[in-house]
Amino acid sequence: MEERLISASGAALPATAGHRDSQPPTGPGARSLSSGDAVRSADPHALGEVVGFDEFLAQLHREKRRAERARTSLSLAMFHLPERNQRGALQVDRLLESLCAVKRETDLVGRAGDGVVAVLCPDTDESGTRSLLRKVSRQAGDLPFTMNVATFPDDLFDSIAQGIEVPQVFEPFIATETADRAAGYALKRTLDVVGALFALIVLSPVMLAVALAVAVGSRGPVIFRQIRVGKGGAPFTFYKFRSMVTGGNDAIHREFVANLIKSAAEPVPAGDAEPVLYKIKADPRVTRVGRFIRRTSLDELPQLFNVLKGDMSLVGPRPPLPYELAQYQPWHLRRILSVKPGITGLWQVEGRSRVSFDEMVRMDLRYIRECSLATDLGLLARTVRVVVHCEGAV
Repeated sequence: MEERLISASGAALPATAGHRDSQPPTGPGARSLSSGDAVRSADPHALGEVVGFDEFLAQLHREKRRAERARTSLSLAMFHLPERNQRGALQVDRLLESLCAVKRETDLVGRAGDGVVAVLCPDTDESGTRSLLRKVSRQAGDLPFTMNVATFPDDLFDSIAQGIEVPQVFEPFIATETADRAAGYALKRTLDVVGALFALIVLSPVMLAVALAVAVGSRGPVIFRQIRVGKGGAPFTFYKFRSMVTGGNDAIHREFVANLIKSAAEPVPAGDAEPVLYKIKADPRVTRVGRFIRRTSLDELPQLFNVLKGDMSLVGPRPPLPYELAQYQPWHLRRILSVKPGITGLWQVEGRSRVSFDEMVRMDLRYIRECSLATDLGLLARTVRVVVHCEGAV
């Protein structure tokens, strides 16, 4: 029975002759890798340079940064062998020998756990990795391996922009250099739950009044639901009070977002040019009630339920739409991959309409690096002042 080799994007790679059917192991990715693996081979010289997980992951992060700067592709191939015994160990050594025999000088081969071998291929897209697979298949003969391919950023962009959960094989690309510790701080989730519950109790009369105004003001549901992208590229349902007419065409917003991101440059000097607008001014789709609740940020209050569900945090980068990510540069992705999105954040209280899109991303990355309980409490307090004074609102 011929084996189908599946890429990270879900496409079937060409089946190769000589492979026996096998069941691929579950859970490939960063969490399955073990730094304690040592190369087990009777002839180390036959293997060439095979690194352990720590060095492999460090090199992956370096190459990912280089791929972001140069806007080139970076591919990761994960080979899986089914057996977890002495025979399986010998098969791993045979696979390593085959990989070292056909890889390019710039490729990196490493062990990635029991029965798993990884190859990092700089400046290589998915078609280039398929070529590597064909060479390995000819060299390895009848070894019963399966392979997953992840290409950064091409396939990763495709998965996120389509609003589907990022395949697990992308975990090494999503993980940051600080993946050994959880992003944020120990009490962040506690602050989210306690803060959201407190806000819902205190603001429930306001939310009821807004809901009635939205219902009376125009036809359609009170709560607007939309797919947004959260931590690790996972899609989730995002809640707001509806501020637009039902059934409005989003083409105007798609074009606006594309132009905003593509024209991103340096921060706009105060008083030297028009402020950068992150919402469409005089959007014809916005209702009369919608204009008021958007200006006062009251439309955002239902996101407190997103916080309770665990999709969002009180403080963090704003969650983008899938079609926004289609316009991102690779380095922009770092603002959403390692932390939960938030209702408010550093940009909302410091940037607003005074900075470019690129500068907004840099502020989000700064928040991710400096995230702490004191930082979040300070940003929440400053958010109240910004909202009350409608600073930067459109």
